[in-house]
Amino acid sequence: MYIRAASNISPQNTFGNQPFLQELVEYTGNKLTCIEPDYKSLIDPKLIRRMSRIIKMGVATGMDCLQQAGIEAPDAIVTGTAYGCLEDTNTFLSKLVLQNEEALAPTAFIQSTHNTISAQIALLLQCHRYNNTFVNGGASFENALLDAMMLLNEGDADTVLAGGIDEITPTSHAILSRMGLYHWPTTSNLNLLDNPEKETMAGEGSAFFLLSNKASGNDLAKIDAISCFYKPVGLSEIEQRINDFLSAQNIIINDIDAIINGKNGDVINDRIYKQLEQSLFANKQTINYKHLCGEYPTSSAFALWLAANAISNGSFPSAISTTDTPLKRVLIYNHYQNIHHSLILLSAC
Repeated sequence: MYIRAASNISPQNTFGNQPFLQELVEYTGNKLTCIEPDYKSLIDPKLIRRMSRIIKMGVATGMDCLQQAGIEAPDAIVTGTAYGCLEDTNTFLSKLVLQNEEALAPTAFIQSTHNTISAQIALLLQCHRYNNTFVNGGASFENALLDAMMLLNEGDADTVLAGGIDEITPTSHAILSRMGLYHWPTTSNLNLLDNPEKETMAGEGSAFFLLSNKASGNDLAKIDAISCFYKPVGLSEIEQRINDFLSAQNIIINDIDAIINGKNGDVINDRIYKQLEQSLFANKQTINYKHLCGEYPTSSAFALWLAANAISNGSFPSAISTTDTPLKRVLIYNHYQNIHHSLILLSAC
C-alpha cells in the first residue's frame, strides 16, 4: 500500500503545514492532550457545535488527509478505535442517572457509538461506499490497516481512507489510573523514558492515511507488510515472529535502517523492548515515540505517521534522533500491555 497522504492531530504540533517535529511540546501533568486546530476551515461551523472533541479531531484529520491527496471521496473508509467516543458516552450515561431515565436528548447516545467518526466523514462526503470500524483493543488500528490492504489487493477499492483514533477524558483517565495504567510522573514527558516506573502517561490522538495500491509519484512511503500476534509466550516467540515476518518479505534484520518501538516508561511494558535491543535489535537505530503522544491503544497510528514522514524526509527529526542515516526501510514494533503485538514494515517508494 502506498501512503499518498497523512494527517495527524496529536499532543505535538503535527497538524497542518507544521515543521516535522522540530520543536517538541513538553507536558508535566499526568496526561498528554491533543493540540487542536481551528476546525472551521475543514468543517461547517454549524456542524461543529454538535460534535464532541473526538469527532471533530477524527473528521478534521480525515478531511485534511483527503485534501492533501486531492481526492474528493475515497472508495472505502476504515477506522480503528479501542475506546470510541468516551465523552459522548459519559454525557449520555450521566444524564441517564441525573434525569431518572426521562426526557433524554438522543444526540449523545447516537454519537457515543464507536463507528460515529467514520460515519460522520462519510455523511459529509456523501460517500455511500464501504465503511467499517474495528474495535479490537490494542490491535484496532492494525486491523483497520489489514482490512484496507485486503480491499486494495482484492480490487474492491483503489483508494482507502484509514485511521486510528482514541481520546482520553477525565472520567476514563480516573478509571484507568485506578486500574494501574497511568501515573503522575515526577518529570516531564520528554524525560519519561529516562525514569522508568510502574505506570506510564496517558495519551490520545487521531491519525488518518490515504492508502492506494497504485503509486502516484508523490507518495510518502509504502507499507510492505503488517502482522499482529496475541499474547506471545516470551522473548523467543517474539523473535521468531519478527524473523518470520521479515523472511516473508525476503529481508533480514540487517536490511532495516531504523526500528520504531513502543517504549512508554513502564518498567514491565518496556522489558521486552530492552531485551530485543540486546538481542535481535542490537546495533540498530531505535526510535521512541510514546513520550510524544502518550500511551493509548491506537498509538501505533502516530508511529506510522512518524515513520512515513521520516522516510519521505529522508531522516528522523533531530529532536528525536541524532542519526542521519538515509532511510529505506523502517520497522514499527509495538505492543499494548503485552497482549496485542504488531509489526508494520515501511519502505521508501
